[in-house]
Amino acid sequence: MTAGSRPDRSNPSATLGEVGEFGLIDLVTRGLTMGPEVTVGPGDDAAELLVPGGRVVVTTDLLVDGRHFRRDWATAEDVGHRAAAQSLSDVNAMGGRATAVTVGLAAPAELEAGWADALSTGISEECALVGASVVGGDVTRSDLLVLSVTALGVVEGDPVLRSGARPGDVVALRGRQGWAAAGLAVLGRGFRSPRAVVEAYRRPQVPYGAGEQARAAGATSLVDVSDGLVADVGHVATASGVAVDLRTDAFTLDEPLQSVGAALGVDPLTFVLGGGDDHALVATFPADAGVPEGWTVVGSVAEGEGVTVDGASYDGDPGWRHF
Repeated sequence: MTAGSRPDRSNPSATLGEVGEFGLIDLVTRGLTMGPEVTVGPGDDAAELLVPGGRVVVTTDLLVDGRHFRRDWATAEDVGHRAAAQSLSDVNAMGGRATAVTVGLAAPAELEAGWADALSTGISEECALVGASVVGGDVTRSDLLVLSVTALGVVEGDPVLRSGARPGDVVALRGRQGWAAAGLAVLGRGFRSPRAVVEAYRRPQVPYGAGEQARAAGATSLVDVSDGLVADVGHVATASGVAVDLRTDAFTLDEPLQSVGAALGVDPLTFVLGGGDDHALVATFPADAGVPEGWTVVGSVAEGEGVTVDGASYDGDPGWRHF
Protein backbone atom coordinates (compact mmCIF):
# COMPACT_ATOMS: atom_id res chain seq x y z
CA MET A 1 0.00 0.00 0.00
CA THR A 2 1.43 3.35 -0.98
CA ALA A 3 1.57 6.32 1.36
CA GLY A 4 -1.68 8.22 1.38
CA SER A 5 -3.70 5.43 -0.27
CA ARG A 6 -7.03 4.44 1.21
CA PRO A 7 -7.05 1.06 2.97
CA ASP A 8 -9.15 -1.62 1.29
CA ARG A 9 -12.00 -2.78 3.52
CA SER A 10 -12.28 -5.91 1.41
CA ASN A 11 -8.90 -7.01 2.78
CA PRO A 12 -9.50 -7.28 6.56
CA SER A 13 -6.30 -9.31 6.98
CA ALA A 14 -4.12 -6.27 6.20
CA THR A 15 -2.00 -5.38 9.23
CA LEU A 16 -1.76 -1.96 10.87
CA GLY A 17 1.83 -1.83 9.71
CA GLU A 18 0.67 -2.23 6.13
CA VAL A 19 -2.19 0.25 6.49
CA GLY A 20 -0.17 2.89 8.38
CA GLU A 21 -1.32 5.50 10.88
CA PHE A 22 -3.33 7.68 8.53
CA GLY A 23 -4.67 4.72 6.63
CA LEU A 24 -5.96 3.40 9.95
CA ILE A 25 -7.54 6.77 10.80
CA ASP A 26 -9.18 6.86 7.37
CA LEU A 27 -10.45 3.31 7.86
CA VAL A 28 -12.06 3.86 11.26
CA THR A 29 -13.51 7.31 10.43
CA ARG A 30 -14.72 6.62 6.90
CA GLY A 31 -18.47 6.76 6.75
CA LEU A 32 -18.95 8.22 10.21
CA THR A 33 -21.95 10.50 10.41
CA MET A 34 -21.35 13.80 12.16
CA GLY A 35 -24.20 15.22 14.20
CA PRO A 36 -25.31 18.83 13.84
CA GLU A 37 -23.17 19.79 16.86
CA VAL A 38 -19.94 18.79 15.06
CA THR A 39 -18.40 21.65 13.08
CA VAL A 40 -14.93 20.09 12.65
CA GLY A 41 -14.67 16.31 12.67
CA PRO A 42 -11.75 13.86 12.55
CA GLY A 43 -8.68 14.82 10.54
CA ASP A 44 -7.34 18.03 12.06
CA ASP A 45 -5.37 18.76 15.24
CA ALA A 46 -8.62 18.81 17.22
CA ALA A 47 -12.35 18.51 16.65
CA GLU A 48 -14.81 21.33 17.34
CA LEU A 49 -18.30 21.01 18.78
CA LEU A 50 -21.16 23.42 19.20
CA VAL A 51 -22.26 23.79 22.81
CA PRO A 52 -24.94 26.02 24.31
CA GLY A 53 -23.57 29.54 24.10
CA GLY A 54 -20.55 28.70 21.93
CA ARG A 55 -18.19 26.02 20.68
CA VAL A 56 -15.53 23.75 22.18
CA VAL A 57 -12.48 22.06 20.63
CA VAL A 58 -11.44 18.63 21.89
CA THR A 59 -8.46 16.36 21.26
CA THR A 60 -7.01 13.14 22.70
CA ASP A 61 -3.45 11.77 22.76
CA LEU A 62 -2.10 8.40 23.89
CA LEU A 63 1.35 7.68 25.32
CA VAL A 64 2.66 4.15 25.77
CA ASP A 65 5.53 3.24 28.09
CA GLY A 66 8.57 2.14 26.10
CA ARG A 67 7.31 3.71 22.89
CA HIS A 68 6.47 7.34 23.63
CA PHE A 69 8.47 7.64 26.85
CA ARG A 70 10.93 5.68 28.93
CA ARG A 71 10.97 5.84 32.70
CA ASP A 72 14.76 5.47 32.77
CA TRP A 73 15.06 8.57 30.56
CA ALA A 74 12.62 10.87 32.31
CA THR A 75 11.06 11.40 35.72
CA ALA A 76 7.35 10.91 36.31
CA GLU A 77 6.94 14.70 36.41
CA ASP A 78 8.71 14.96 33.04
CA VAL A 79 6.33 12.38 31.56
CA GLY A 80 3.38 14.35 32.96
CA HIS A 81 4.60 17.55 31.33
CA ARG A 82 5.13 15.78 27.98
CA ALA A 83 1.75 14.05 28.12
CA ALA A 84 -0.17 17.24 28.85
CA ALA A 85 1.84 19.28 26.34
CA GLN A 86 0.85 17.00 23.47
CA SER A 87 -2.85 17.65 23.89
CA LEU A 88 -2.58 21.29 24.97
CA SER A 89 -0.50 21.94 21.85
CA ASP A 90 -3.23 20.49 19.63
CA VAL A 91 -5.70 23.05 20.97
CA ASN A 92 -3.06 25.73 20.43
CA ALA A 93 -2.78 24.52 16.83
CA MET A 94 -6.47 25.26 16.26
CA GLY A 95 -5.93 28.87 17.28
CA GLY A 96 -7.50 28.18 20.66
CA ARG A 97 -6.76 27.90 24.36
CA ALA A 98 -7.23 24.78 26.45
CA THR A 99 -9.49 25.12 29.49
CA ALA A 100 -9.86 21.58 30.83
CA VAL A 101 -8.10 18.21 30.72
CA THR A 102 -9.10 14.67 31.60
CA VAL A 103 -6.55 11.90 32.13
CA GLY A 104 -6.79 8.14 31.67
CA LEU A 105 -4.15 5.91 33.30
CA ALA A 106 -3.78 2.18 32.70
CA ALA A 107 -0.97 0.82 34.89
CA PRO A 108 0.45 -2.37 36.42
CA ALA A 109 -0.47 -2.93 40.05
CA GLU A 110 3.25 -2.94 40.83
CA LEU A 111 3.71 0.70 39.73
CA GLU A 112 4.77 2.87 42.66
CA ALA A 113 2.01 5.18 43.88
CA GLY A 114 4.63 7.91 44.21
CA TRP A 115 5.32 7.69 40.48
CA ALA A 116 1.64 8.22 39.70
CA ASP A 117 1.52 11.13 42.16
CA ALA A 118 4.52 12.80 40.51
CA LEU A 119 2.96 12.19 37.09
CA SER A 120 -0.14 14.06 38.24
CA THR A 121 2.04 16.93 39.44
CA GLY A 122 3.70 17.22 36.03
CA ILE A 123 0.36 17.22 34.23
CA SER A 124 -1.06 19.87 36.56
CA GLU A 125 2.02 22.08 36.22
CA GLU A 126 1.89 21.97 32.42
CA CYS A 127 -1.84 22.71 32.41
CA ALA A 128 -1.26 25.68 34.70
CA LEU A 129 0.83 27.30 31.96
CA VAL A 130 -2.37 27.88 29.96
CA GLY A 131 -4.83 28.10 32.83
CA ALA A 132 -6.39 24.70 32.13
CA SER A 133 -7.85 22.55 34.92
CA VAL A 134 -7.53 18.78 35.33
CA VAL A 135 -11.20 17.93 35.83
CA GLY A 136 -11.32 14.13 35.86
CA GLY A 137 -10.38 10.90 34.17
CA ASP A 138 -10.18 7.18 34.82
CA VAL A 139 -7.71 4.54 36.03
CA THR A 140 -7.52 0.82 35.41
CA ARG A 141 -5.12 -2.07 35.86
CA SER A 142 -3.01 -3.09 32.88
CA ASP A 143 0.14 -5.06 32.15
CA LEU A 144 1.38 -2.07 30.15
CA LEU A 145 1.59 1.53 31.36
CA VAL A 146 -0.54 3.73 29.08
CA LEU A 147 -1.61 7.38 29.42
CA SER A 148 -4.50 9.09 27.67
CA VAL A 149 -4.92 12.87 27.88
CA THR A 150 -7.98 14.64 26.51
CA ALA A 151 -7.93 18.43 26.31
CA LEU A 152 -10.93 20.69 25.77
CA GLY A 153 -10.63 24.31 24.82
CA VAL A 154 -12.21 27.37 23.28
CA VAL A 155 -11.57 29.39 20.14
CA GLU A 156 -12.64 33.00 19.65
CA GLY A 157 -14.35 32.78 16.28
CA ASP A 158 -13.57 30.04 13.76
CA PRO A 159 -10.71 27.59 14.37
CA VAL A 160 -7.73 27.61 12.01
CA LEU A 161 -7.61 24.30 10.14
CA ARG A 162 -4.94 22.47 8.20
CA SER A 163 -6.98 22.83 5.04
CA GLY A 164 -6.83 26.59 4.48
CA ALA A 165 -3.38 27.15 2.95
CA ARG A 166 -3.48 28.87 -0.45
CA PRO A 167 -0.97 29.32 -3.27
CA GLY A 168 0.99 32.50 -2.62
CA ASP A 169 0.92 32.13 1.17
CA VAL A 170 4.13 32.10 3.19
CA VAL A 171 4.95 29.36 5.69
CA ALA A 172 6.05 30.51 9.14
CA LEU A 173 7.35 28.77 12.26
CA ARG A 174 7.00 29.71 15.92
CA GLY A 175 8.91 27.89 18.67
CA ARG A 176 11.98 25.71 18.92
CA GLN A 177 12.39 22.99 16.33
CA GLY A 178 14.79 20.03 16.35
CA TRP A 179 15.85 20.30 19.99
CA ALA A 180 13.74 17.39 21.25
CA ALA A 181 14.88 15.23 18.34
CA ALA A 182 18.50 15.97 19.20
CA GLY A 183 17.77 15.06 22.82
CA LEU A 184 16.18 11.79 21.77
CA ALA A 185 19.20 10.99 19.62
CA VAL A 186 21.51 11.65 22.58
CA LEU A 187 19.47 9.52 24.97
CA GLY A 188 19.27 6.73 22.41
CA ARG A 189 23.08 6.56 22.37
CA GLY A 190 23.24 6.28 26.14
CA PHE A 191 24.34 9.87 26.85
CA ARG A 192 22.80 12.63 28.96
CA SER A 193 24.38 15.71 27.41
CA PRO A 194 24.16 18.33 26.03
CA ARG A 195 21.73 18.84 28.88
CA ALA A 196 19.82 21.54 26.98
CA VAL A 197 18.55 19.13 24.31
CA VAL A 198 17.91 16.31 26.78
CA GLU A 199 15.75 18.65 28.83
CA ALA A 200 14.02 19.82 25.63
CA TYR A 201 13.02 16.20 24.98
CA ARG A 202 11.89 15.64 28.57
CA ARG A 203 9.87 18.87 28.85
CA PRO A 204 9.00 20.66 25.59
CA GLN A 205 8.74 24.44 25.60
CA VAL A 206 5.44 24.82 23.75
CA PRO A 207 4.69 28.29 22.30
CA TYR A 208 1.37 28.52 24.07
CA GLY A 209 -0.70 31.47 22.93
CA ALA A 210 0.94 31.54 19.51
CA GLY A 211 -2.06 29.78 17.98
CA GLU A 212 -4.40 32.53 19.14
CA GLN A 213 -1.87 35.08 17.91
CA ALA A 214 -1.73 33.45 14.46
CA ARG A 215 -5.53 33.24 14.21
CA ALA A 216 -5.89 36.91 15.09
CA ALA A 217 -3.26 37.78 12.45
CA GLY A 218 -5.18 36.01 9.69
CA ALA A 219 -3.40 32.63 9.47
CA THR A 220 -4.93 30.50 6.73
CA SER A 221 -3.76 27.18 8.23
CA LEU A 222 -2.13 25.87 11.38
CA VAL A 223 -0.50 22.66 12.58
CA ASP A 224 1.75 21.73 15.48
CA VAL A 225 4.97 19.81 14.88
CA SER A 226 4.49 16.65 16.91
CA ASP A 227 5.74 14.01 14.48
CA GLY A 228 8.22 15.89 12.28
CA LEU A 229 8.38 19.16 10.38
CA VAL A 230 8.29 17.69 6.87
CA ALA A 231 5.63 15.16 7.88
CA ASP A 232 3.34 17.66 9.60
CA VAL A 233 3.72 20.32 6.90
CA GLY A 234 2.83 17.49 4.55
CA HIS A 235 -0.51 17.15 6.32
CA VAL A 236 -1.21 20.82 5.59
CA ALA A 237 -0.23 20.37 1.95
CA THR A 238 -2.50 17.33 1.58
CA ALA A 239 -5.47 18.85 3.42
CA SER A 240 -5.17 22.12 1.49
CA GLY A 241 -4.42 20.60 -1.91
CA VAL A 242 -1.24 22.66 -2.36
CA ALA A 243 2.52 22.30 -2.60
CA VAL A 244 4.83 23.58 0.13
CA ASP A 245 8.54 24.33 -0.22
CA LEU A 246 10.69 24.71 2.90
CA ARG A 247 13.93 26.74 2.82
CA THR A 248 16.80 25.40 4.88
CA ASP A 249 18.56 28.76 4.97
CA ALA A 250 15.70 30.08 7.10
CA PHE A 251 16.52 27.79 10.02
CA THR A 252 19.00 28.65 12.74
CA LEU A 253 21.09 25.65 13.81
CA ASP A 254 21.72 26.46 17.46
CA GLU A 255 24.97 25.38 19.06
CA PRO A 256 23.48 22.39 20.96
CA LEU A 257 22.13 20.97 17.69
CA GLN A 258 25.48 21.43 16.02
CA SER A 259 27.25 19.77 18.94
CA VAL A 260 24.99 16.72 18.82
CA GLY A 261 25.32 16.49 15.05
CA ALA A 262 29.11 16.61 15.26
CA ALA A 263 29.23 14.04 18.07
CA LEU A 264 26.93 11.60 16.29
CA GLY A 265 28.20 12.26 12.77
CA VAL A 266 24.86 13.47 11.40
CA ASP A 267 23.68 16.66 9.76
CA PRO A 268 21.94 18.68 12.50
CA LEU A 269 19.46 19.89 9.89
CA THR A 270 17.90 16.41 10.03
CA PHE A 271 16.79 17.14 13.61
CA VAL A 272 14.97 20.24 12.36
CA LEU A 273 13.36 18.69 9.30
CA GLY A 274 12.43 15.29 10.71
CA GLY A 275 12.14 15.95 14.43
CA GLY A 276 8.97 16.22 16.45
CA ASP A 277 8.05 16.60 20.15
CA ASP A 278 9.06 20.28 20.41
CA HIS A 279 5.46 21.14 19.48
CA ALA A 280 6.43 24.22 17.51
CA LEU A 281 3.63 25.75 15.44
CA VAL A 282 3.63 26.08 11.67
CA ALA A 283 1.19 28.50 10.06
CA THR A 284 0.54 29.85 6.60
CA PHE A 285 -0.21 33.55 6.13
CA PRO A 286 -1.13 35.65 3.09
CA ALA A 287 2.15 36.98 1.70
CA ASP A 288 0.95 40.58 1.68
CA ALA A 289 -0.15 40.48 5.33
CA GLY A 290 3.22 39.83 6.97
CA VAL A 291 3.73 37.49 9.92
CA PRO A 292 3.24 38.27 13.61
CA GLU A 293 6.12 39.06 15.94
CA GLY A 294 8.07 35.97 16.95
CA TRP A 295 7.30 34.01 13.78
CA THR A 296 9.95 33.14 11.16
CA VAL A 297 9.14 32.66 7.49
CA VAL A 298 10.55 29.26 6.49
CA GLY A 299 8.84 28.51 3.19
CA SER A 300 6.14 29.20 0.65
CA VAL A 301 2.94 27.72 -0.74
CA ALA A 302 2.31 27.11 -4.44
CA GLU A 303 0.00 25.17 -6.68
CA GLY A 304 0.72 21.46 -6.80
CA GLU A 305 1.07 18.83 -4.12
CA GLY A 306 3.50 17.53 -1.53
CA VAL A 307 6.46 19.04 0.31
CA THR A 308 9.85 19.93 -1.11
CA VAL A 309 12.97 21.23 0.61
CA ASP A 310 14.93 23.91 -1.25
CA GLY A 311 12.89 23.07 -4.33
CA ALA A 312 13.75 19.37 -4.39
CA SER A 313 12.27 16.17 -3.01
CA TYR A 314 13.38 15.43 0.53
CA ASP A 315 14.95 11.98 0.82
CA GLY A 316 15.53 12.09 4.58
CA ASP A 317 13.24 10.87 7.34
CA PRO A 318 10.20 13.19 7.34
CA GLY A 319 9.14 12.27 10.86
CA TRP A 320 7.73 9.72 13.27
CA ARG A 321 5.62 6.84 11.96
CA HIS A 322 3.22 5.18 14.39
CA PHE A 323 2.94 1.97 12.35
